[in-house]
Amino acid sequence: MGLFDFLLVKKQTASVAKDRLRIIVAHERATRGGPDYLPMLQRELLEVIRKYVNVDVDAVKVDLLNDGDDKVLDISVSLPENGVVANG
Repeated sequence: MGLFDFLLVKKQTASVAKDRLRIIVAHERATRGGPDYLPMLQRELLEVIRKYVNVDVDAVKVDLLNDGDDKVLDISVSLPENGVVANG
């Protein structure tokens, strides 16, 4: 173990932190242009679906995609395999 080995650990940690920051910045840039109503729409869809089927919070995904000149609302719902009905 050398005298300056502790410097190498910081370099690796700094590299990992830099990579994580790049991912966060890229994600923020991608969502910045999206409409403000998508998170609220996702929550409301989840509430309606939960009236009929028990699903997790992560079961409903709402995205806005570009399809040429048009925007497409992509809604994905992961239903449980057993199809448990909520509140009859």
